[in-house]
Amino acid sequence: MEALTDSLRQELRPWGIAVSIVEPGLVATRMLDKGLSAADEAERKLPAHARELYGSAITALRKATEKAARDAHPADAVARVVEHALTSRRPKTRYLIGMEAHLQAVIARVIPDRLRDRLYARFMGLHSQSP
Repeated sequence: MEALTDSLRQELRPWGIAVSIVEPGLVATRMLDKGLSAADEAERKLPAHARELYGSAITALRKATEKAARDAHPADAVARVVEHALTSRRPKTRYLIGMEAHLQAVIARVIPDRLRDRLYARFMGLHSQSP
């Protein structure tokens, strides 16, 4: 999305059309509840062998989703930012909403992709084997 937004902003500039990207962190939506329900459903349907392989990942994902639901910003906060981007005479090129969005932006700039993948996996409590 970032690359598309950057490209559109550059291409549409000659016509005075502003293009912004809104990058929210955690947002309180029904998607979080659906994630928990999907994890429960997946866990119920897994055969024993698959539960051995993926059980810890499902548990870690459930914990991360529960934490996200507690820490999430209300959706109307994101809507206000979108409204500002649409109505401002000079909108910003990028709107980051919430500390986690700012943190992810910094991490993406300074940490190599594979290391970032391992850090996210560790943060979520997922054990991974490095290639």
